[in-house]
Amino acid sequence: MTDTATTLESLAAEAAANAGANPHGHEGESYTAVNSEKNRSLYASRVKVYPKLVHGTFRRLKWLVMAVTLAIYYITPWLRWDRGPSLPDQAVLLDFPARRFYFFFLEIWPQEFYYITGLLILAALGLFLVTSVAGRVWCGYTCPQTVWTDLFIHVERFFEGDRAKRIRLDKSPMSVGKLARKTGKHLTWILIALATGGAWVFYFADAPTLAGQLVSFEAPAAAYLFIALFAFTTYLLGGIAREQVCIYMCPWPRIQGAMFDEDSLLVSYKEDRGEKRGPHKKGTSWEGRGDCIDCGQCVAACPMGIDIRDGMQLECIQCALCIDACNEIMDKVERPRGLIAYDTFRNQERRRAGEAPRLNLVRPRTILYSSVLALVAAIMLVALSNRSTLDVSVLADRNPLFVRLSDGSIRNGYQVKIVNKEHSERTYRVSIEGLDGAILTRAVLAGEANEMVVVEADKLENVRFFVSLPAERAQALNGGEADFDFIVTDLADGKTATKETTFRGPAE
Repeated sequence: MTDTATTLESLAAEAAANAGANPHGHEGESYTAVNSEKNRSLYASRVKVYPKLVHGTFRRLKWLVMAVTLAIYYITPWLRWDRGPSLPDQAVLLDFPARRFYFFFLEIWPQEFYYITGLLILAALGLFLVTSVAGRVWCGYTCPQTVWTDLFIHVERFFEGDRAKRIRLDKSPMSVGKLARKTGKHLTWILIALATGGAWVFYFADAPTLAGQLVSFEAPAAAYLFIALFAFTTYLLGGIAREQVCIYMCPWPRIQGAMFDEDSLLVSYKEDRGEKRGPHKKGTSWEGRGDCIDCGQCVAACPMGIDIRDGMQLECIQCALCIDACNEIMDKVERPRGLIAYDTFRNQERRRAGEAPRLNLVRPRTILYSSVLALVAAIMLVALSNRSTLDVSVLADRNPLFVRLSDGSIRNGYQVKIVNKEHSERTYRVSIEGLDGAILTRAVLAGEANEMVVVEADKLENVRFFVSLPAERAQALNGGEADFDFIVTDLADGKTATKETTFRGPAE
């Protein structure tokens, strides 16, 4: 185990090396939570945050999540999925020209956009549930802003060193070495940003084809435009703005308070154990004081530039890096870990009252979110399992509502849209039901079947039909209208689709 005195001397040396980083100029103060409310002015210029690299469970978890999420984003457009001839084989593709969204075995049509709505509802409910249980873990681990910012900071650390070295480099005069380090960093950021923008446009076109067109400068102008747009925003938000996006631009910190309760697990400083804080020397007693030695490592590790010891704050993204930083120090000074840890407001009150802490995950809030989440998921599964490959819509003529023919009969016109979601051509028979005596007709070419409609694979056919009612039957209309059904039957497999509509006539 590292000698405590040596450890405290190294911390003091680091504090001296970083004393110039204090924006308020207090001699000897090494770490300042520049984004704490008491240190932040509405119109003040941004004070750059220099997050220190820490080691521990949560840092390793963040590395893992970053690797997995980035791999999913960059690799997914290149995955293939065989859907048969004449259909795209890209596993995930938003095909605007064909008006389709392909997701592995799913093929979503514009008429089925409610599936996307359902997925968004599931994502929102999942976010509410996770937030109510463990705070802003989405923000701390999987939010794109966090993931790319973490990647950009890693690149910055590679070229410029860890916190103390970056601070000294920024304060030093321009030199060849400094220029080379800064140039290398920004060029790498730009390459990452271009790769990010390039991966995004691959979701909207066949990735291998578009990649070849981009290299040969034969791609559509829109592709270059959107790559430039997303590259710029990635570079700006991940490399330059960083924590300012989470603090000032993102609405979620302002909403998250409604998701928390007294049993939500949040990254917290255990004030009952840490106070009274202050420096500690080896060999002195811990009696009459807390475990916090006021080393500032939790502040140095925070990518948001806050001090977790100030309590729960809007700026905290619950990344838990301060936990790793504090645990390292507790190991070195031979005190128990967990001075900063995931904790609940209720457990803090229990400890003050001398009671044992408890974890309460099952409570009304989490039950409600879980129940609604399960209900929406069940509805989605039922809808998907009963998804039809035949879709029909019927639109009655509005002007005029009806036409009286020379023989006294009443005629209505209808636009019948038949969607063939099969990957082969289909023939459908159109008929009507529920309107006694009515005659269905369609303007067709000579020799074609009146009620038969051929629809190509993955196509929509818009067909105009007329429904005529003899004069003697028209007199029996209730209030000048009657409901009936259009029935479309697939002759290949017998599947049917029924659409109710209304026949209108004179109100006599």
